[in-house]
Amino acid sequence: MKRNIVIANRLREVLLNGYWIANTNFKAQILSVNWEQAIQKVGNLNTIAALTFHVNYYLKGLLPIFNGGKLEISDKYSFDVPQIQSEMDWKILVDDFLSNSEKFANQVEQLPDNLLDEPFVDEKYGSYLRNIEGVIEHSYYHLGQVSLIKKMISK
Repeated sequence: MKRNIVIANRLREVLLNGYWIANTNFKAQILSVNWEQAIQKVGNLNTIAALTFHVNYYLKGLLPIFNGGKLEISDKYSFDVPQIQSEMDWKILVDDFLSNSEKFANQVEQLPDNLLDEPFVDEKYGSYLRNIEGVIEHSYYHLGQVSLIKKMISK
């Protein structure tokens, strides 16, 4: 199987429909909370809404690169989650996350295999492969946080 297909499947696994490694995925976690749970604070932890926004910020920000666009995101804005004050606000964020997750996985699936080893935007960022694997690892990290926070607010 081609590397791009394997990597796209790994993205879908953590973001949309997998249960193999974590026994859950982002989609399952965020669709099973309401807006009040999504914004509920637990100590000094980020909220589920903030973590969803954060992962989506990178997905959305990296998508233009696949079409020759520029890298225009900055880490300092990655937690600037808009206020969630209703179920509709939460639904908009969730829908945007799910849409960008699918778009990102589809873009990876369409990548020519040789491009995976090419520099991502600039050599200082490493290869496409390194960055896409970073998105996967980053997503699993925050999926774990979302899962734990969800358990804590359910008590």
